[in-house]
Amino acid sequence: MELHSKRLCLQTIQMDHAEEVFNYRSDVNTNQYQTWIPTKMNDVYNFINNQVSINIDQISSWYQFVIVCKENKKVIGDIGIHFLDEDKKQVELGCTLAKNYHGRGFASEALTETIRFLFQDLNKHRIIASVDPANEKSIAMLERIGFRKEAHFIKSLLINGEWVDDVVYAILKEEWT
Repeated sequence: MELHSKRLCLQTIQMDHAEEVFNYRSDVNTNQYQTWIPTKMNDVYNFINNQVSINIDQISSWYQFVIVCKENKKVIGDIGIHFLDEDKKQVELGCTLAKNYHGRGFASEALTETIRFLFQDLNKHRIIASVDPANEKSIAMLERIGFRKEAHFIKSLLINGEWVDDVVYAILKEEWT
């Protein structure tokens, strides 16, 4: 499956993406707010292997796209879509972008195309994004593309042995323009 925007192609993650995914996902500093940081290539191979049996819109699953820059054909990030509920109307989004591509609008463009697809093609009702409150750039981006803050949970997630806060942003189909 593929989605296209002006500068990007979103493709279903495949084994031939593994090395590029490892290169940006294993960067501990850039991905300090992520819950999954692979430490060896085998971690990425296992992750992609687990994706093979997942179909788009499968309840309780994460469907993974890689973000490919059309200009240079490089994998520059990924977007995960978590299909949350049995009525298939709510999803959660997560996005990771390689450090060299930060600050150029690529994450906004990829998320905007994904949101368009989810609302228009899959007829979703509500999309959420969970973000660390210290991740100010991601929060600003979510607000720029139309998300609003719904909740701030105090020390609600255990990540790497530490309890951290979680902020939830959301957008409804009727709010999407």
